[in-house]
Amino acid sequence: MSEVADPRVGAILENRYTIIRRIADGGMASVYLANDARLERTVAIKIIHQQLAQGPHRDQFLHRFHAEAKAAAALSNAHIVQVYDTGEFDGLPYIVMEYVHGVNLRQALAQTPTFSVRDTLRVLSETLDGLAAAHQAGLMHRDIKPENILINSRGHVQIADFGLAKTVSDATMSTTGLLLGTASYLAPEMIEQNRSTPQGDLYSVGIMGYEMLSGSVPFTSENPITTVFKHVHDDVPALSSVPGATFPATLVGFITKLTERDPSDRPADASAALLELRTAAGAIPREQLFYKYVPGEATQDQTSIIAPPPATQEEPTQNFLHASGAPVVDSAETEQKIAEDANRDNNQPPTPPSSHAYLPVKEPTMTTDPAASQQSPKAVQKKSHRTAIIISIVSVLVAIAAAIIVWWWFWGPGSYWVVPEASDKPCAQQSAACSLKGASYAEYKKTLAALGIDYSSTQQYSDTVEAGQIVSAHPDVDGHVTKRGGKLGLTVSKGIKKVTVPSDLLDCSVTTDAEAALKKLGFSAVKVTEVYSAESASGCALASSVDPGTTVAHNAPLTLTVSKGPKPVEIPKSLAGESQDTATAALNKLKLTVATKTEFSDSIAKGAVISVDPTEGQTVHWGDKVTLTVSKGPETVQMPNVVGSGTDAAIKKLEGLGLTVKTKASAIGENLHVVFSQSADAGKAVRLRDTAGKPTVITLTIV
Repeated sequence: MSEVADPRVGAILENRYTIIRRIADGGMASVYLANDARLERTVAIKIIHQQLAQGPHRDQFLHRFHAEAKAAAALSNAHIVQVYDTGEFDGLPYIVMEYVHGVNLRQALAQTPTFSVRDTLRVLSETLDGLAAAHQAGLMHRDIKPENILINSRGHVQIADFGLAKTVSDATMSTTGLLLGTASYLAPEMIEQNRSTPQGDLYSVGIMGYEMLSGSVPFTSENPITTVFKHVHDDVPALSSVPGATFPATLVGFITKLTERDPSDRPADASAALLELRTAAGAIPREQLFYKYVPGEATQDQTSIIAPPPATQEEPTQNFLHASGAPVVDSAETEQKIAEDANRDNNQPPTPPSSHAYLPVKEPTMTTDPAASQQSPKAVQKKSHRTAIIISIVSVLVAIAAAIIVWWWFWGPGSYWVVPEASDKPCAQQSAACSLKGASYAEYKKTLAALGIDYSSTQQYSDTVEAGQIVSAHPDVDGHVTKRGGKLGLTVSKGIKKVTVPSDLLDCSVTTDAEAALKKLGFSAVKVTEVYSAESASGCALASSVDPGTTVAHNAPLTLTVSKGPKPVEIPKSLAGESQDTATAALNKLKLTVATKTEFSDSIAKGAVISVDPTEGQTVHWGDKVTLTVSKGPETVQMPNVVGSGTDAAIKKLEGLGLTVKTKASAIGENLHVVFSQSADAGKAVRLRDTAGKPTVITLTIV
């Protein structure tokens, strides 16, 4: 079959795009080289396969397809293949996009199995730059792999198939239950939940970087299901474990972070990952940039390995923009080779196909019955009429029988299987509509195998159905499953989900919100009791009815004692005037920390409380500090003897002690200016102030 035989070649789409030739075939679509007459440029047109676009959810698929194409077209980034236009051709949706001259990363890896550190950094950096633009616009790729990473003739990365992978994946999941994408590059959450996140794209980039540096993906198996299982249940090994390799530590750490199983352990999006990559690259010594790992030995390679051949208008690179990763070849050349191989194997010239098949026809024989030859023309006519009626009746009966057979095979009982009941769950014992719930999956599989009914199964936890029993079926008993690609869907119980109480649940420095931590793990019957605690902050777990480290059913009752923090209390009133011991005991009873300081007081007796800080009536919490100011009693000085001293000297001395001095003349006058007597005896303790706070006055009699 030649290219000319392709009915689409030469077609004109929207009176604008002329299809020149087919350049690729993939699992999602066929790609054609075309000329845009309006803008006079060469473009690539991707036409979706009929089985994806003509299913029962066609309208939903087309709506999602055009919405994703518009979103992809809005992306403007040098590292993303530009989407120009969308439309429909013969009822099939298509995308018009930029035609890229160059090779894809898979072809580059085929030429040189490993890349140098420098070239790997460049490819990863430009890939993340393109993804960053998409993630900021809320668009995820979902199918990052070497086949979708194009390297143009200038040596720069351009990412293909933005939006298309998500559209087809969603439609396929809703109709057939299949998961698109190459198994070696799928993120665990994409496999388990078909959940599209920026971190899922980053996981695929990490696997791609792993392959570029080491020469192979981390998980390999002849069975894709085994590969998928490893991505879900195993950690991606570090690049440092590759035998004989000496990759830069910062680059090893970056790839490890991108390929963490838990999405929350990866960077938030491509922008964050790009910043981390630049930081990691900046820490790599120049001589290590040229390191390239060769399996089995350590080597240095200072030659850039990504140098796509320059594209020419006559022979552009054809290996690009294919969605499934299948090898892309020129269809005419391939079919010619197939024909040549077949003819060579059969040792005979090719036989052109014929459009019709001819069967030998048996010639009618002439009768030699003399009686028949002597019949009258009227008798012959009557006999012919009767024969025609018989033939007509037989023909009608044959047509009816054929119609019945066709109906029976294509629409009737021959077109479907009837879902049988389970031997251990007979319908006669069920009061409501017959269901497979509670039937043994192992036994029911034998029934389906005996009847030849195709089926698929998924597992889920169940609180009501025992492990190994069927939770639900779609359709249920007596329902119909088409024989043309249909499957009976069975959901099988894994039993009650088991969860383990974290060993650090009661360590508040690790688990600050114990209730939230338990609910996140799946505990569904958590009862919380709150109590005040002087030692633990609010929210910290103090005790658990199920010991930390114990594994129990997720719906097992668990009582959690949680701190409300220190209890609020009020500073007691009337502490002022009480003794220090009495006030301290009252505050200790409220679980408050007591501190004291002393001051002189003219009105409060020694040892009694002068004041409280915080003040009486204020609200504090257990463990808070309260300061008591305790009286040292009135301030006193020892009265000196100033009799016989000069008046000025005596006054100066007494005032220096804080006393107030008053003088009066003696009965014989003040001729000598000497102190004759003093109002307070020498050696006596004299208060500086009275109980009202007024200064004490010492009277000196001057002679």
